[in-house]
Amino acid sequence: MSTPETTETAGEAATPRVRSTHDVNAMPPLHRAIPLGLQHVLAMFVGNVTVPIIIAGAADLPEDQTAFMIQAAMFVAGIATLVQSLGLGPIGARLPIVMGTSFGFVPVLIPIAVGMGLPAALGAALCGGIAMALVGLFLPWFRFLFPPVVTGTFVIMLGTLLMPVGFAYAGGGFGAEDFGALHNLLLAALVLLVTLGLHQFGRGIWSEAAPLIGLVAGYAAASAFGLVDVGPIASADWVSLPMPLTIGLEFHLAAILPVVLLAVVTCAESIGDIVGTTAGGLDREPTARELSGGVMADGLASVFAAVFNAFPQISFSQNVGMVALTGVVSRFVVAIGGGFLVLAGLLPKLGGLISSIPNAVLGGAVLIMFGMIASAGIKMLSHIDFNRRNMVIIGVSLSAAIGLPAQEGLYAGLADNVQAIIESGLIPGALCAIVLNLVLPGRDRVFRNDV
Repeated sequence: MSTPETTETAGEAATPRVRSTHDVNAMPPLHRAIPLGLQHVLAMFVGNVTVPIIIAGAADLPEDQTAFMIQAAMFVAGIATLVQSLGLGPIGARLPIVMGTSFGFVPVLIPIAVGMGLPAALGAALCGGIAMALVGLFLPWFRFLFPPVVTGTFVIMLGTLLMPVGFAYAGGGFGAEDFGALHNLLLAALVLLVTLGLHQFGRGIWSEAAPLIGLVAGYAAASAFGLVDVGPIASADWVSLPMPLTIGLEFHLAAILPVVLLAVVTCAESIGDIVGTTAGGLDREPTARELSGGVMADGLASVFAAVFNAFPQISFSQNVGMVALTGVVSRFVVAIGGGFLVLAGLLPKLGGLISSIPNAVLGGAVLIMFGMIASAGIKMLSHIDFNRRNMVIIGVSLSAAIGLPAQEGLYAGLADNVQAIIESGLIPGALCAIVLNLVLPGRDRVFRNDV
């Protein structure tokens, strides 16, 4: 039997070249790469445009300005994805990571946008992006904070915390009037069954594109029963060019401080997504360069976003699940998805078509993806010693991540910004994992299997 060909770049582990889609540095044929890239966009699209819709609604912005911010969110996410996946000097993980607008900043940015104005929110977001970029720059010196027991726990927390979101999509979406209606559940079930069937029994492109085919089947069924709203497609413009600083930037210390604090701790989510991508798709830990470049890309993309009237950017966890589910790790596939996002930002009718996909249809796909994230974390932890020390780190961290958000009354008296951090679940859980790993005795045993 011949040995699989390998590729290796400076500072990166060798990767078997089994098929071009399963090699992070290989470009698949376009007839395979385009549909695989498109399914990444479909998985994250609604989450990406939800943030500007929520903040614009809270700030009572007119409809035309809301539409402008939605287009900006798509354009910025596309540029950020291209930088993250292809790299720009030391910036970018050069991994199959899709970027989008971070939902974690919403609880902090809403009161700023309402009380001080949207320019103050964007100015604070720009400062938060600078803070994230600085964390990424110096991250190689703090790599010791993230051994496998910590990063594996991060990834399990990510998947676990996202599972309720997946079921919310399956029910019709947050706040939907027909939430839980039978037609929503049937649509989600159809997408789930088609995706699982093709993933397990299909071969080649049929298996790799299983989520896309499932989404198409669900969309077709929804259209047949009149459950697709085509109004946004008809009313959308054909072309919309991005205009920097249209909304403007203002800098207020009271707005900057909470956003910068949240940006720094949100880096834990970025690290978890990068680790989840390499664990689920490449079966290895990320290199120091990948971690540093990835977090720097998050930060600088957030700066770029503020200039172009959008909110902070971060890697999207559902796409981490997509990589784990399909096994497609070519970063050029994700770059093609980034190109689709740029086009959607420039061509509002294309964006309207994608956004017309019912939430229930998306729910059937993301349910699998979020579960796959947690599975990738379990796979990572399988390489560590399950001694008493590591089990305490895992157990306490998961308790904090899952238990605290479920009991809001425990911290209802704290400041709104602190409540937002605790409600994320991931941040208190990540802090518990990092601190316990540092203070519990026997740390040298944890590093034995570090990559």
